[in-house]
Amino acid sequence: MGERALDGSRVAVVGASGALGSLIAHELSGRGARLLLVGRDADRLAALGIDAPLIVADVGDAAAGDAIAEAARAAYGGLDGLVNAAGVVAFGSLEETPDEVVEELFLTNVVGPLFLLRRLLPLLRESQGFVVQLSAVVAERPLPPMAAYSASKAALSAVATSLRTELRRARVTVHDVRPPHTETGLADRPLAGEAPRLPEGLAPEAVARRVVDAVAAGEQDLAAADFV
Repeated sequence: MGERALDGSRVAVVGASGALGSLIAHELSGRGARLLLVGRDADRLAALGIDAPLIVADVGDAAAGDAIAEAARAAYGGLDGLVNAAGVVAFGSLEETPDEVVEELFLTNVVGPLFLLRRLLPLLRESQGFVVQLSAVVAERPLPPMAAYSASKAALSAVATSLRTELRRARVTVHDVRPPHTETGLADRPLAGEAPRLPEGLAPEAVARRVVDAVAAGEQDLAAADFV
C-alpha cells in the first residue's frame, strides 16, 4: 500500500480520551482529518477541544462498533480509518493474577478490537481505508511479570498480521504498531499488580507523531525499533 492523504479523511479514534489516543487525535486533526472521538468519559472527550462527534462507549461492548458505524454514516457518509488506541495493563506473576483481570485484559486488548473490526470493516472496505492497532513492545519481547498482558498484545498483533493478508484485495491497509515503553502514565494505573522498574519511556507526543507519519507513509509494520 502506498502513501495516504489524511486531509479530509474520516477517522474514528477509539480510546481518544487516553493519553496516547488524545495525542493521536490531535495529530490527525492537525493534518486535516475529520474525526469521531470514542471513549468512556464524555467530559475528557469534550476537553480535547476538537470539533468532532463524541461517542461514549467501552471498547469491550460489542455495541460500540455499531454506534461508531452509525455516527460515521450520519456525520460523514462513511469511514476512512479506525485507530484503536484503547488498552489496559496489569502486572504480577500469572498465578497471582486474578481470573477477572485476565478476562479484562483480553476483553479490552483483543476481544473488543475484534468486535469493532467486525462492525467497521464493511465501511473501511467501501473507502479502501485503514486500521491502526496499537499493540506494544511486549508483543515482540514478552516480559515478566506480565505474561497475561504480553499475551494480549501479541494476540492483537496476530490479528493485524492476519487481516493484512485477508484485506489485501480490498485494499484496506492494516498497521500493526508496537511502540516501546512510553510515558503515558498507563503503568501507574494497572488493573492489578505493580509495575516493575522500567527505563525512562519515550515522549508520548513523539510516539503519536510517528504513528500518524506511518499511516501517511503506508508503513504497515511499525516495530519497537522503528521508534528510536
